[in-house]
Amino acid sequence: MSQANEALRLFDGDGRPAELPAAAERLAGADVVLFGELHGKRPVHALELDLARALLRARQGGLALGAEMLEADDQLVVDEYLGGLIPHRHLVAEAKVWENHETDYRPLLDLALENGLRFVATNVPRRYANLVARQGLQALGRLSEEGRRYVAPLPIHVDLDAPGYRAMLRMSLPMGGMPVAPENLVAAQAVKDATMAYFISREISPERLFLHVNGTFHSDDRGGICWYLERLRPGVRVMTVASVLGDPAAFDAGWRGRGDFVAVAAES
Repeated sequence: MSQANEALRLFDGDGRPAELPAAAERLAGADVVLFGELHGKRPVHALELDLARALLRARQGGLALGAEMLEADDQLVVDEYLGGLIPHRHLVAEAKVWENHETDYRPLLDLALENGLRFVATNVPRRYANLVARQGLQALGRLSEEGRRYVAPLPIHVDLDAPGYRAMLRMSLPMGGMPVAPENLVAAQAVKDATMAYFISREISPERLFLHVNGTFHSDDRGGICWYLERLRPGVRVMTVASVLGDPAAFDAGWRGRGDFVAVAAES
């Protein structure tokens, strides 16, 4: 992707313009790269795919992929698609794919298909995140043994000093017509982050880099997934790409350090 593109420009974490080949070379030295996206922002999705291809080249095929947009209990269907057992229409029918799957996430799956790469469905099933939002973390203790396979090992610790969580405490969002207690909202977010970190941690290997796609809030400022992952696997080399809306021609000082690289996408 040309960084002259008016719709998006890539910077390093200190605000210096960065070209994709050099960024990919630097990111290729990590164990895990967390790409924080703006959902539905087409130039950001294009950058994700370009980066995945660049990392595949840089690591000479040693790449695995994963995504927030597929839930852990979808893994069997994902594996069957990548194994050539089922057509894409069956994946769409049986996995809980997002509305923009065809345009924004299928290209990543198909990159894995074409190159024989592992693709991991990392997110907690949304019904369990919803359960926590309604009833709190303790509700996970009532899950069956089968259900717990798709959640990070319990108990899940929530640290309000982890980046992003304290700000969430000031929010109270409606869910199904009912207000959600702020502490439960944070807990539901933490269950997602901890579960994604857990499934990523099981895939870390010196033989391959793991590229994970998630909403940017899940990895901004090395919080969320990154925070949990670094505690699950001390010493793991995690690098992040953050995404923001703004003027791609100018880097705002408030974005400094949000990621090792920051993709600035035009608002329109």
